Amino acid sequence: MNFTNVRRAIMIAAVSLGLASCGINSVPTAEENAKAKWADVEAQFQRRANLIPNLAEVAKGAAENERNILTEVTEARAKATSINVTADDLGDTAKMGEFAAAQGQMSQGIGRLLASFEAYPTITSTQGYLTLQSQLEGTENRIAVALRDYNEAVRNYNTTIRTFPDTIGANIIHGAEPLVPYKATTEGAEEAPTLDMTSE
Repeated sequence: MNFTNVRRAIMIAAVSLGLASCGINSVPTAEENAKAKWADVEAQFQRRANLIPNLAEVAKGAAENERNILTEVTEARAKATSINVTADDLGDTAKMGEFAAAQGQMSQGIGRLLASFEAYPTITSTQGYLTLQSQLEGTENRIAVALRDYNEAVRNYNTTIRTFPDTIGANIIHGAEPLVPYKATTEGAEEAPTLDMTSE
């Protein structure tokens, strides 16, 4: 092996190492992780939306006030499910805010409806209601975890594209843009409502 071949091998190794440390792989890896976490968020919001018809069945025997609240919840569900945020929209602050507002409105409506059921011991003592209550509480917890995981993935991605040496690959090769973390638009909307569902 002559000196030219050795020098060429060293140059190829140095260029490969330099490219590897410039975000060639780390930027898309972080971006795909954030998109996967967003898919988890969407799945949990969809799970909650799917529980609304069951909530409607439980509320059929309730008074007129609860029916009005149920109508609000049903309308909020329709609005929340009509707003689609795809992985391509994760950098759009307005779209993410609109999505968060719709989900917050649905959370508030569900909380009010469940709280109003306390006045109806026959509803709160049925197995269907108890099962639904447990499913909704579990779903709210899953939503909180999914949102936390998504925001952490976004933080990691945004940090990756802004720090050296990954910023070189992020800006020159990938044209990376920051992603938007999920922010609750209603105070406390990111947390599951605390409801006293026991009958007296």
